Amino acid sequence: MWDRMHLTPLCLMLFVSFLFSSSLLSTLPAACLQVNPDRSQFFRYDSISLTCKDQLNSTGWKVKRNTSEGGVTACSFGWGFISSGSTCVIGNIYPSDTGVYWCESADGEQSNNINITVTDRTVLLESPAGPVFEGAAVILRCKPERTSSDHMFTFYKDGRPVGSSSTGETSIRRVSKSDEGLYTCSVAPGVESIGSWLAVEDSLTPSSSAPAAAWCSVSRLVCHLLVGTPYLLSTILLGLIYRDRNRAARLETERRGSKDVIMETVV
Repeated sequence: MWDRMHLTPLCLMLFVSFLFSSSLLSTLPAACLQVNPDRSQFFRYDSISLTCKDQLNSTGWKVKRNTSEGGVTACSFGWGFISSGSTCVIGNIYPSDTGVYWCESADGEQSNNINITVTDRTVLLESPAGPVFEGAAVILRCKPERTSSDHMFTFYKDGRPVGSSSTGETSIRRVSKSDEGLYTCSVAPGVESIGSWLAVEDSLTPSSSAPAAAWCSVSRLVCHLLVGTPYLLSTILLGLIYRDRNRAARLETERRGSKDVIMETVV
């Protein structure tokens, strides 16, 4: 039978769970900015969409940016248009769109920042827009503005060549902190992309200031688990109390029945 000695640890566990959930939820980014296509470099006239992924499905998030020419402005104020919900689309992107992008709520909460660069060069490097987890597979692509079968692509990290490819792709099967750095690529001598910084986050403690696109999905899952855990524990606790009361009532009924039988036998 469950008594106070059994219930006290469960109540304490429930209380600690609420405190832990509240504390950890406060460290998670309220929203994540995701870029599609998932890269940080774009050619002039490319199309790009930016979406605010909210952890708790609330509304009111807007995509904002800070550029050298326009300063801090929100989507649809002189650039882009809101296609649905918290998604901003830039149909034809220009070098003037180069800048830092993020999501911001009506209360001033901000998501991760993503740097977007629009290049006038004839080649760009496709790399993840945000940091990646340690152990993840990363593919880097060298993309010329005009394709040719004669191209031989060379990839560089911090100015040193790290590989070449005729397909325009190179991969890192299990990325680690040592792979973090500034990457570029070239299709010919003097024809080189601008640099893209590949940031690598620890798989257990991703940064809340600049999470990867994958971390957006992971943090949403963690968020739902943290919110649901206290309610699950509450349900279990109430179930145990209900079962204990039914058992006690049944035993009391049986005890009274036994007394009645004994009394009738005596009489």
